[in-house]
Amino acid sequence: MNEKQVFGLIGKNISYSFSKKYFTDKFSKLHLSENKYEIFDLNEIKEVEKLFQNPEVKGLNVTIPYKEKIIDFLDEISEEAKIIGAVNCIKIKDNKKIGFNTDAFGFEKTLLLHLKDFHKNALILGNGGAAKAVKYVLNKFNIPFKIIARNSDLNFENLSKEIVENHQLIIQCTPVGTFPNEEKCIKFPFEGLSEKHLVIDLIYNPTYTKFLINAANFNAKTLNGYYMLEQQAEKAWEIWKSN
Repeated sequence: MNEKQVFGLIGKNISYSFSKKYFTDKFSKLHLSENKYEIFDLNEIKEVEKLFQNPEVKGLNVTIPYKEKIIDFLDEISEEAKIIGAVNCIKIKDNKKIGFNTDAFGFEKTLLLHLKDFHKNALILGNGGAAKAVKYVLNKFNIPFKIIARNSDLNFENLSKEIVENHQLIIQCTPVGTFPNEEKCIKFPFEGLSEKHLVIDLIYNPTYTKFLINAANFNAKTLNGYYMLEQQAEKAWEIWKSN
């Protein structure tokens, strides 16, 4: 009999997460009955220390709002995660906690499926852990970008229609509009969009956020974060099962 192995997701207010069903189904298909995937909803990041003391815990995904805060609790992080400045995947082996970033992998896969020659400039909406992975990928492909965030010079109050017109790639990285707050939407000059725009919202629940619905009304091509999530989950599994 193989030893029980626990994997899971740490975050805050994450009962809506897709990860538990995704990995439970995966373990079932692979006949890994000793593997379990749990949701660990933490009120504050230091609660993770108790989790790390459980010898059955072998791997964790990390989501909002802990992708940056978790770094201080790890023994080591991958080169890519170091450059990005955020961790969303942890492998635990021989009591060593190693952090990785699989968001970048997932976003790159998503972007390359839909990127066209005329998508020359990007706007990144938000500046948290997910936005850091997006920045990393855009830098990799030499796509210049501007950050729109509450505390930036360019923010949701002064973002103009003209700026949107000149940035054909829009990536929405804030949690605004996530279930159960589907009616919420960031302030954005949607009238600056056209059929030349590719608008990606990293949220996957709901399938169509208010932001994507508004963008589609101005003929932009729209994508949610589901494919990215699947890709980063597969990458996490690869990391956990590697020696």
